Amino acid sequence: MSTETLTKPETTPEGTDATDDDTPKMFHYVKKNKIAESAVMGNFVVALCGEVFPVTKSPKPGSPVCPDCKKIFDGLRPGE
Repeated sequence: MSTETLTKPETTPEGTDATDDDTPKMFHYVKKNKIAESAVMGNFVVALCGEVFPVTKSPKPGSPVCPDCKKIFDGLRPGE
Protein backbone atom coordinates (compact mmCIF):
# COMPACT_ATOMS: atom_id res chain seq x y z
CA MET A 1 0.00 0.00 0.00
CA SER A 2 1.46 3.37 -0.98
CA THR A 3 0.58 6.74 0.40
CA GLU A 4 0.46 9.80 -1.74
CA THR A 5 -0.03 13.44 -0.80
CA LEU A 6 -2.55 15.24 -2.94
CA THR A 7 -2.36 18.97 -3.41
CA LYS A 8 -5.47 21.09 -3.35
CA PRO A 9 -6.02 22.76 -6.73
CA GLU A 10 -6.24 26.54 -6.75
CA THR A 11 -9.92 27.44 -7.03
CA THR A 12 -9.73 31.18 -6.43
CA PRO A 13 -9.85 33.06 -9.74
CA GLU A 14 -6.98 35.41 -10.46
CA GLY A 15 -7.58 39.00 -9.49
CA THR A 16 -10.07 38.33 -6.71
CA ASP A 17 -10.02 40.49 -3.59
CA ALA A 18 -9.02 37.76 -1.15
CA THR A 19 -5.74 36.72 0.38
CA ASP A 20 -4.60 33.25 1.45
CA ASP A 21 -5.70 33.88 5.04
CA ASP A 22 -9.29 34.74 3.96
CA THR A 23 -8.77 38.43 4.74
CA PRO A 24 -10.02 40.67 1.93
CA LYS A 25 -7.35 42.82 0.29
CA MET A 26 -9.82 45.71 0.25
CA PHE A 27 -13.36 46.48 1.24
CA HIS A 28 -16.17 47.63 -1.05
CA TYR A 29 -19.08 50.03 -0.63
CA VAL A 30 -22.50 48.31 -0.67
CA LYS A 31 -26.04 49.39 0.26
CA LYS A 32 -26.22 49.58 4.04
CA ASN A 33 -29.54 47.71 4.28
CA LYS A 34 -28.06 44.71 2.42
CA ILE A 35 -25.04 44.18 4.70
CA ALA A 36 -26.82 42.51 7.65
CA GLU A 37 -29.03 40.44 5.36
CA SER A 38 -25.98 39.14 3.51
CA ALA A 39 -24.05 38.43 6.71
CA VAL A 40 -26.96 36.46 8.22
CA MET A 41 -28.51 34.81 5.17
CA GLY A 42 -25.41 34.49 2.99
CA ASN A 43 -26.99 36.45 0.14
CA PHE A 44 -24.69 38.09 -2.34
CA VAL A 45 -24.40 41.88 -2.48
CA VAL A 46 -23.36 44.11 -5.37
CA ALA A 47 -20.74 46.75 -4.62
CA LEU A 48 -20.76 50.16 -6.26
CA CYS A 49 -17.92 48.99 -8.52
CA GLY A 50 -19.93 45.95 -9.66
CA GLU A 51 -18.14 43.30 -7.57
CA VAL A 52 -20.59 40.60 -6.38
CA PHE A 53 -19.84 38.72 -3.14
CA PRO A 54 -21.32 37.61 0.21
CA VAL A 55 -20.50 39.78 3.24
CA THR A 56 -18.13 37.79 5.46
CA LYS A 57 -15.92 40.40 7.12
CA SER A 58 -16.45 43.74 8.82
CA PRO A 59 -14.00 46.53 7.96
CA LYS A 60 -11.96 48.11 10.71
CA PRO A 61 -11.05 51.82 10.71
CA GLY A 62 -8.18 52.35 8.30
CA SER A 63 -8.98 49.25 6.21
CA PRO A 64 -8.16 49.61 2.50
CA VAL A 65 -11.14 50.60 0.35
CA CYS A 66 -11.73 49.70 -3.29
CA PRO A 67 -10.63 52.77 -5.28
CA ASP A 68 -13.46 52.32 -7.81
CA CYS A 69 -16.10 52.16 -5.06
CA LYS A 70 -14.63 55.23 -3.35
CA LYS A 71 -14.60 57.20 -6.60
CA ILE A 72 -18.24 56.34 -7.30
CA PHE A 73 -19.28 57.01 -3.68
CA ASP A 74 -17.57 60.41 -3.65
CA GLY A 75 -19.49 61.33 -6.83
CA LEU A 76 -22.90 60.57 -5.31
CA ARG A 77 -25.08 63.30 -3.90
CA PRO A 78 -26.08 63.04 -0.21
CA GLY A 79 -29.04 60.69 0.19
CA GLU A 80 -28.42 58.66 -2.99
